[in-house]
Amino acid sequence: MSIQTQLFESARLRLGPIDHEKDPAVESRWTHDPCYQHGLGLDPARPLSAAQLKKKYEALEKTIEESHNTFHFAVRSKDDDRLIGMARIEWIEWSHGAGHLKLAIGDPQDRRRGYGSEVMQLMLRFAFDELNLYRLSVVVGEDNAAGLALFKKFGFVEEVRRRQALTRNGQVFDLLHFGLLRSEWQPEEHSQP
Repeated sequence: MSIQTQLFESARLRLGPIDHEKDPAVESRWTHDPCYQHGLGLDPARPLSAAQLKKKYEALEKTIEESHNTFHFAVRSKDDDRLIGMARIEWIEWSHGAGHLKLAIGDPQDRRRGYGSEVMQLMLRFAFDELNLYRLSVVVGEDNAAGLALFKKFGFVEEVRRRQALTRNGQVFDLLHFGLLRSEWQPEEHSQP
């Protein structure tokens, strides 16, 4: 990575901190969409109020300050500073150079527009070039076709398949664990959305 390469900006997006005044109301709307919540974790989906999200943000920032093993970003449009999604590297094991990646695009109208690829490129560059991690892991349900396609596009390799470990909407799905090593990452292949 050259010194001129923007670490936190792509063609259309910017990674930044949470805005405690504006972001809770925006993300509260997203929590009514289970697809968004399933992108960030395995907890049961439920709508959250802006006040509940403010508390979650405060707890997250406390964890970041105390543990030093989590990096969380709000994903914003460069044009109008609109919140697009969230991205996080967490559970970093510094002695092993390993971390866990999560990302989600909030509004359904912002999905399938290449934002996920731009965020992924920024997060991989941050993880491998800035944090000097050796590997990243992701966990995704087999019901998340868009997530699976994105991770495979960026070279993530399926390492573990937990059969019928995920129940959503009365259906059972496999839970897939993917990994990407720094030596497998090809940043130049994915520099354009």
